[in-house]
Amino acid sequence: MVQSEQEFLKQYDIRNYDVPLTTVDVAIFTLINSQLHVLMVERAEHPHKQRWSLPGGFIDLTQDTNLQQAALRKLKQKTGVKTSHLEQVETIGSAKRDPRGWSLTVLYMALIPFVEPLKDDLSVTDAKWWPFEKALKQRLAFDHKVLLGQARDRLRAKSGYTVLPVHVLTPPFTLTQLQQSFEELLGVAIEKKSFRRRIQSADVLVEVGEGLPEGGRGRKAMLYKPKPGVPQHAFVRAFGVDE
Repeated sequence: MVQSEQEFLKQYDIRNYDVPLTTVDVAIFTLINSQLHVLMVERAEHPHKQRWSLPGGFIDLTQDTNLQQAALRKLKQKTGVKTSHLEQVETIGSAKRDPRGWSLTVLYMALIPFVEPLKDDLSVTDAKWWPFEKALKQRLAFDHKVLLGQARDRLRAKSGYTVLPVHVLTPPFTLTQLQQSFEELLGVAIEKKSFRRRIQSADVLVEVGEGLPEGGRGRKAMLYKPKPGVPQHAFVRAFGVDE
């Protein structure tokens, strides 16, 4: 007798097969005093208790309908932080990355304007922003130093040909602030006239009048905010490439 797919699925048991530990991890970046920072949490539980790590955790089959939902949930749970920009970077798995057993994690990258994190989860003893280079020098949990490097590479690459850096600024902002954000995320200096010409010709910003931006000093300047749909804009030529 030929078995139907419905009959097959009815008797199928996923527990008959080995299933790896499956987690999500989020490398979320901001700028503090124009310097790149990454949000880290200190683990309160074994394994790797008291080491710093990226916020993340196990997928919950009853709560999470997809991976992005899991990443946003764990980020909020571990740090109290939300983000409007979250993108998947890579999936990493091996038998050695977690002492509890064969595991894989889906790495995400996120960006936000600076906010103070909240520590309101028993699985972490602290949550704080680390200067990126200082975070890399820590003895991080699991393979999170590798994950952090992969997320930084993605951030640097996408900042070269998209308007991704607007996500670390609180609107309204000046063109000078925007250029400084591009330069910090890219890790290179950009010629001022060239930057302004390319930003203005791309038509990705809206003028909102003159004034001082949040935390700004000195003379008033024209302030801007991103146009709707700006995160999807891609430049024809990357910043940091000779004009």
